[in-house]
Formats: sequence, structure tokens, C-alpha cells
Amino acid sequence: MKRTLIVGATTNPARYAYKAAEMLTESGHPIVPIGIKKGVVFGEKIQNNWEQIQGIDTVTLYVGPANQLEYMDAIIAIQPKRVIFNPGTENPDFYAKLESNGIDYEVACTLVLLRTNQY
Repeated sequence: MKRTLIVGATTNPARYAYKAAEMLTESGHPIVPIGIKKGVVFGEKIQNNWEQIQGIDTVTLYVGPANQLEYMDAIIAIQPKRVIFNPGTENPDFYAKLESNGIDYEVACTLVLLRTNQY
């Protein structure tokens, strides 16, 4: 199972980040939600402290390029195996930083990857 950091996590069931948390949990992938809002998502507290995050396989982004700058260095520092850029989060500058740090990335939809067993 792939321990997944959800950047832009929310308790709002109408948001795709929430749906991703739900599907990842149902599929047996442990989640670590990160966000600016407080709350609990599928038994996991939404965090905003990166210092204790480790052992992440995949980062899935639900924040747009304008809001990614504050997360870039923290994501690179935890050295995930890959970062998924969901629709609306595409960012060629971030792709380049990931590549130069040996981190894979995908421009894809986490929900589709899970539904099609490609996660």
C-alpha cells in the first residue's frame, strides 16, 4: 500500500481532495492529510506541520500552482517516490524541481488512477 500525502485536504465532501481521501482509505492506502483548515478526514487529523511527515510514497496535489510555492520545498524534503498533479494543479516549474531532485511526477487524476487500478 502507498502511504499518500494529500496536499489541500478538506472535510468538505463536495471537494475532490475529500473524495480522494475516501477512495484512498477504502483502497487500503494510508493517508496523511495536509491543509489549512482544521478537522479530521477518515480518521486522520488534517495537519499543517511538515516536520513529522516521513515515509510518504505518493503526494497528491489539490492546490493550484499559485498556492504550491509554499509547499514545494517541503514536498521535496520528504522525498516521496512520486507527486500526482491532479487537474488544475499542473505546474511545469514544479515538474522541473521534482526532476532535478530525482522525484517522479504524473499529471493525472488520483480518482481515475484508483478506479482503474493504476494507482
